[in-house]
Amino acid sequence: MTTTAKELRDLSPEELVEHVKTARKGIFGLRFQHATGELESTAGLRAAKRDLARALTVARERGIDPDRI
Repeated sequence: MTTTAKELRDLSPEELVEHVKTARKGIFGLRFQHATGELESTAGLRAAKRDLARALTVARERGIDPDRI
């Protein structure tokens, strides 16, 4: 699930936008599981947040507005 910055930089703008959308949905699901007590390991939540932050950083570097994603 974790994607490196180099891998993200190799994506097209459309693929990068899709990756950000998918990461946001994944974090929402993990946060929901954590709140209901279903999440056994919170390490995945931290890794997902870092992956999203990495993708947003690459998007900002390219001039893609992350708030519009």
